[in-house]
Amino acid sequence: MSGTATADQTNSTHRVSTTNGHALITGGGSGIGLACAEGLLADGVHVTILGRNKDKLAAAVAHLQPQAIANGVEVFSEPCDVSNEASVAESVKAANARHPLTIAVANAGVGGLSPSLQTTSDEWQQIMQTNLDGTFFTFKQAGQAIRNNGGGAMCAISSIAGLRSHRFMSAYCVSKAGIDMLVRNLADELGSAGIRVNSVCPGLVDTDIAVGLFATDEVHQDYLACMPIGRTGVVSDIAQAVRFLCGPQASWITGVNLPVDGGHHLRRGPNLDVFSGMLEGGSA
Repeated sequence: MSGTATADQTNSTHRVSTTNGHALITGGGSGIGLACAEGLLADGVHVTILGRNKDKLAAAVAHLQPQAIANGVEVFSEPCDVSNEASVAESVKAANARHPLTIAVANAGVGGLSPSLQTTSDEWQQIMQTNLDGTFFTFKQAGQAIRNNGGGAMCAISSIAGLRSHRFMSAYCVSKAGIDMLVRNLADELGSAGIRVNSVCPGLVDTDIAVGLFATDEVHQDYLACMPIGRTGVVSDIAQAVRFLCGPQASWITGVNLPVDGGHHLRRGPNLDVFSGMLEGGSA
């Protein structure tokens, strides 16, 4: 149904999404998280990055500081283990005390490569606790602050692996599929509170988590063969999508799991058979 937004509606959306907003970004010390911080700083948003490695966080803040100063905003860091809800709650509280939170980006995640029937309980739990539990804790804690501050936007970093099967990566795939369902449920629940919730589903992007896939030429080439736009991604491809979904241009978009993957989601998951011998002692 078409219609024209009232001035009050438009101004409210703008107020919670752009200049003088404050974004919390997990896993913000490098890769996609750091690129998201750069994009949001460019929009005049204060940024707090979270991570477990204090040295990496300090280096990231030093890298971001000139951009923050140029845009008249501030950048901060908080040590945080997203798999621990108390740690997330403490970091959210500290960030929100500096500037009211209006944006949360749940980016922290880990990968894993193991045949399903050989995946240990510890391996499964480690991936679930960081990827799925960590996203839930981030959205739960930050969502309460954002709601109390008048609304805003939250965005998760999911994966093509949540949309298409990836052999030997069941735990990772399930964690990312769970994130996408969590996003849709939260979007349904929180719209009335003025909070939009979406996810971005990257394809193969040049980050630390994908080093092994890039290093194995057979796998790398198969990924490319599955992409209508035949190139692998860079972190700015993902950050620009997050920037859009968290900004005023996306004020009528919520509950979306957006593939940013060169069209990979239109085809099949990657052929990872080259790893079968290493992982299963020679059996496919």
